[in-house]
Amino acid sequence: MPMKRSTLYTTLFAIGAVLIAAYMVVALNYVSKAGAERRCEGVEITVNDTSRLRFVTPREVARDLYPLIRNAKGRLLSDIDIDSIERMLCGIDKIESASVTIGSDNVVHIEVDPMNPKARVFDSYGISYYINKDGKRISANARYFVDVPVVYGNFVDSVFSARDLLPLLDYIQADSLWSCMVTMVKVDSPRDVILVPNIRGQVINFGSPDNFGSKFARLKVMYTEVLPERGWNYYDTLSVKWKGQVVGTRRRKDLPKQTAYDDADEEEVDVTTMLAAEGVAPGRVALGQKANNEKPIPAVHKNQNDTTKNRNNKTI
Repeated sequence: MPMKRSTLYTTLFAIGAVLIAAYMVVALNYVSKAGAERRCEGVEITVNDTSRLRFVTPREVARDLYPLIRNAKGRLLSDIDIDSIERMLCGIDKIESASVTIGSDNVVHIEVDPMNPKARVFDSYGISYYINKDGKRISANARYFVDVPVVYGNFVDSVFSARDLLPLLDYIQADSLWSCMVTMVKVDSPRDVILVPNIRGQVINFGSPDNFGSKFARLKVMYTEVLPERGWNYYDTLSVKWKGQVVGTRRRKDLPKQTAYDDADEEEVDVTTMLAAEGVAPGRVALGQKANNEKPIPAVHKNQNDTTKNRNNKTI
């Protein structure tokens, strides 16, 4: 008796499975046929411009897609190639990503994320363009303007590209002091990135774009403690290329030499460079300290020779 009941359940289960499968086949065929006969009710374009830059507008997207979406309303939805529309949108430099779907309302929905420019690049060949976070180039057009950091240089993507500067630009923009002070970044070489502050006639050789915390900390000491005392226009170049120091070049080379004295030895030294941190390099001197004796400072050596010569030639 139990064996007959089990056989009956198995038979009923098999029959139910067959009926469900048949229903699914019929339903899918019906839906497919009905879908093939569905007609487009229109095209809806949405631009997710959260930054309000208006870098891309729905009207511009519609104009770019006109060959693919013209007379879309009333056409069979099966005749509208949404994959081609999506590929065309992603090929436009001003667009970050795009999604094209057909809704249950028979409307083609196009959703676009515009590029978010991170920098405006002027290369040495006279070409200008914007770049996004991935380094993708965006054509610079007179119709568009985005207030982003300006970068100038001769960029070869295989060696050093404008994208390599993005971490530095992000660091500057995130700091209230440097975002107000730095007006442009100029690249002379991968190891000579020049920051142009809003102090006329002065530049900062940042070296390679790394060690941001250390380099900007040293620069902050210069701009908050040294330059207010020495004079904002005293130096034409500040360099933080070398670890642990700031090297300054005087704006006017004909100015009298600055003198630093040490209590133990009042030897005259040439302060054509200044240091704002530890790690004084040979041939350079920090204010109020003796020069490093590992390598004589040329100006001091010259002064000593002149003094010796004068003593030897002194008439008695």
